[in-house]
Amino acid sequence: MKIAVVGSGYVGLVAGACFADLGHAVVLVDNDQEKLAALREGQVPIHENFLPELLQRHRGHSLTFSDDLDEAVRTSAVIFIAVGTPPTEQGEADLSYVESVARSISGAVNGYKVIVEKSTVPVYTSNWIRKIILRNATAPDEFDVASNPEFLREGTAVTDFLYPDRIVVGADNERCAAVLAEIYAPLTDGSYYKRQDAIPRPDRAEIPPPLITTSAKSAELIKHASNAFLAMKISFINAVASICETVGGNVQQVCQGIGTDSRIGPRFLNPGIGYGGSCFPKDLMAFRAVARECGYDFRLLDEVIRINEEQRRRFIRTVRNALWTLRGKRLAVLGLAFKGGTDDVRESPAILLVQSLLQEGCQICAYDPAAHARAKEVLNTTVEYANSPYEAASEADAVLILTEWEEFATLDLTRLHAAVKYPIVIDGRNLYDPGVMTARGFTYYSIGRAVATPENQSVPVPARKLN
Repeated sequence: MKIAVVGSGYVGLVAGACFADLGHAVVLVDNDQEKLAALREGQVPIHENFLPELLQRHRGHSLTFSDDLDEAVRTSAVIFIAVGTPPTEQGEADLSYVESVARSISGAVNGYKVIVEKSTVPVYTSNWIRKIILRNATAPDEFDVASNPEFLREGTAVTDFLYPDRIVVGADNERCAAVLAEIYAPLTDGSYYKRQDAIPRPDRAEIPPPLITTSAKSAELIKHASNAFLAMKISFINAVASICETVGGNVQQVCQGIGTDSRIGPRFLNPGIGYGGSCFPKDLMAFRAVARECGYDFRLLDEVIRINEEQRRRFIRTVRNALWTLRGKRLAVLGLAFKGGTDDVRESPAILLVQSLLQEGCQICAYDPAAHARAKEVLNTTVEYANSPYEAASEADAVLILTEWEEFATLDLTRLHAAVKYPIVIDGRNLYDPGVMTARGFTYYSIGRAVATPENQSVPVPARKLN
């Protein structure tokens, strides 16, 4: 099938590459000439596993790039809208880019088209897209509008697309639903997974995935409700972690105890420094705004957001408790991306913590396997950037682990101990066992667990090393 994907951001680029891998002819449309030129040359603008392989495989063949939206609409049967929906100052989703694309599409319709929301949008957006296209003199029987929300996690977006938990298609008539079912047929009939060149199957993936057909409004709500629920799980376990720290419990034992309940499950029960990224913060505010417009005061979402913000403040207090005063302290920061596996620093709790520590007068030397370039765009120029965790830790008063990169969970602890000024690790991701850290001579702070101190030290702050 001939498909146009409008927007070459995280969602659009991954969707376009994956649709091409399913056997469709895809044109990726964007008005950013610099980005288009880079894509045509094979440059990958984001850090995403398997995306370079797909672009190399399909670029210039089943995946092309264009700035001509009219031509892309005329030659395509389905047009996916994957442009940005940033939050306004009031927390609502800014749909001006979606509206602009809808207007442009209306002038190029030359036969039956299916226009699909791929961006995360509030309920009723499909209605408004239809109204905009009708207002621009497109006949009502020449198009349908559908919602096909994405459930992609940055860092694993390609495998999430090709091995999804479910495919949600929001269509208000059978003709429209049938077109989208055909697009995803290589996944739902299992034929894609039989190919020798298929992207490797991740753990826990069930194939083939179910295709869930709903109304467009229900599909729009599914996306926002899913992200809100996952954010709620993160805030819930962080609140539980705060109680554990007070009473002397171990939050990871609590997580095991409640996560084995089949009604709850272990995923997203990971205490840490809070959620971030381009989706959860934005989507929670947008969902809350939708609820208010509908006359419902969704106060649960207010509390989810409050707990998330409080978690960062608690972490700063932990750093202060470990070091007494912060001004002039040299801190090694491991991780700047909002999560492991991506270079995205949008709404990254690590970045927000670094900014707070800079305001406290700390000196920061940071290391991230992928996010240095993006972090430099938003951080104070006084931040130093290291080429390894050990370089970052050199002569540091403490090491802060802020992103759950796999590399940070397998550090050479002997080498790390030799690099630091004081052997203090403050782990915002609970990557290590406290007993292992104390056995290696570290004073170890984590989330929802007691401070772990080597047996030969009576207080959690160790004596300074002698030269």
